Amino acid sequence: MTVLAAIGATALWLLYAWLASAIAASWLSARKGFGEKPGLASGLLLSALGVVVWLLWPAKPDSAWKREGPIPRRKRAESERGEPERERAEPDS
Repeated sequence: MTVLAAIGATALWLLYAWLASAIAASWLSARKGFGEKPGLASGLLLSALGVVVWLLWPAKPDSAWKREGPIPRRKRAESERGEPERERAEPDS
């Protein structure tokens, strides 16, 4: 019974790795301008190799990968920024 429990834990970690690679490949393909479906399919079929494929695959010219770079900047929420700056009116002289 102990052997089955050890195999079950290993299988669970392999399942997590498989799903994480599918998520990463889907995100990469979407950032490179091809949509999420090709990345999801390659991530599910090729597992970790799917992520490597999308890292090496060239991005489309109008993709977020080309505009913002490989890692996008985080957008802060209004509550984290505080009050937005108000435009100053120029005095009439």
